[in-house]
Amino acid sequence: MFAFPRFTAPALGALILIGLTVASCVFVQDRYAVLPPGPYRGVLELEYNPIVPNPKGEPIPEKVNLEFDEVTEGQLPFTFDVVYEDDTTFHLVIHNGEEEILVPAKDIQSGRDQSVGRDTLRIDFPVYDTHISAYHEENVIEGVWVVHYRDNYRIPFKAYFGKNHRFTPLKKEPVADLSGQWAVTFAGDASEDPYPGVAEFRQEGNHLTGTFLTETGDYRYLEGTVQANKAYLSVFDGSHAFLFEALIREDGSLTGTFRSGRHYITDWTAVRDDQAELTSPDELTRLREDVPLSFAFPDVNGDTLRLEDLEGPKIVQLFGTWCPNCRDETNFLKEYLAENETGDLKVVALAFERYGADDPRSRAAVERYRDNMEVEWPVLLAASNDKREASRALPMLNKVISYPTLLFVDRNNRVVRIHTGFNGPATSKYAAFKESFDETIEELIAPEGK
Repeated sequence: MFAFPRFTAPALGALILIGLTVASCVFVQDRYAVLPPGPYRGVLELEYNPIVPNPKGEPIPEKVNLEFDEVTEGQLPFTFDVVYEDDTTFHLVIHNGEEEILVPAKDIQSGRDQSVGRDTLRIDFPVYDTHISAYHEENVIEGVWVVHYRDNYRIPFKAYFGKNHRFTPLKKEPVADLSGQWAVTFAGDASEDPYPGVAEFRQEGNHLTGTFLTETGDYRYLEGTVQANKAYLSVFDGSHAFLFEALIREDGSLTGTFRSGRHYITDWTAVRDDQAELTSPDELTRLREDVPLSFAFPDVNGDTLRLEDLEGPKIVQLFGTWCPNCRDETNFLKEYLAENETGDLKVVALAFERYGADDPRSRAAVERYRDNMEVEWPVLLAASNDKREASRALPMLNKVISYPTLLFVDRNNRVVRIHTGFNGPATSKYAAFKESFDETIEELIAPEGK
């Protein structure tokens, strides 16, 4: 027969106090307004996988003759933290290698969908015209990433609380250390030819970071892992959704796939090459001798600004609010102007937007960009981001091949340099760009005749 233990009054009081204390700790620890605070593992489902009838078990056409057999099946992982500022307000911090992207509380909305009895969440990336719309329950968020400027472009999204690994928590012994520089060839797709790139990798154990440089810019901060003879890298920043996979061949070369969202996939190969170089960004875009530099475009208020209205030397930035490389370059310009004496140097930005120059959505995007980035120079609506339209808007250029592109213009409105693309802080070329930029500015702002 079981006998209940007897407690004296003081002992019983102590047990009750301990119980209340434990319960109180649990309550305080679990108390949060919307999402549990802490780390999350997010996943974007880039691969569209409808159920395909295949009763005979025959190979599915789109899955044969691939150079590289993907392992992730189009699952792009990234990590982020939920950080509470007070009892009800929180922000997100998205991690991509060395980069941390703040999603402020003002861009996060939560509520309750009474029709289905579920809690809702909306995360806006206003500068890039995208958002995440989701339901959340306990430790899981599930919804879609929506890209507004593409027709019906919605990518399934899930996130799991308490998980902070990117691709896998496994620690398979890597067959190689991929650190260093690689000459890359991207196969392109049906609308483009193969194009070159340079990869820069840093590997510590299984952890892999780095980027790819191309002639139109870099792929920013990539992060991933090396597991045995496979390598994986990804980035998500509200605009880019890049996923790289690769097989490390026995000869040490790499072969793999590159996905950009759901709309683009291509193969790529790479070999080690410490001397790999791309065409100089100062040689990609040229000025036509028969057409002088001139433009006249409106700002968001409809007021037209002409090149001739700007006195002194000038930097003309061709950019798009949707372009993360452009955002990197804008941050660089802001820092440079704040830290250096630039005399009467002027900056003007020409926006090439997804919706075209006359669409109210483009004006709203430029206004958001200007305000969020705290840009103090004029931002004008030039044309659509379609490079053919951009070339028609600026016929003095032989072609527009990249956003961003910088025009360095002297006091007499002569173009002295054109820099195409932007290799930003994620690349080893950033320091050299800053040095050459400074040299060009010093020449521009020097008094005439010196």
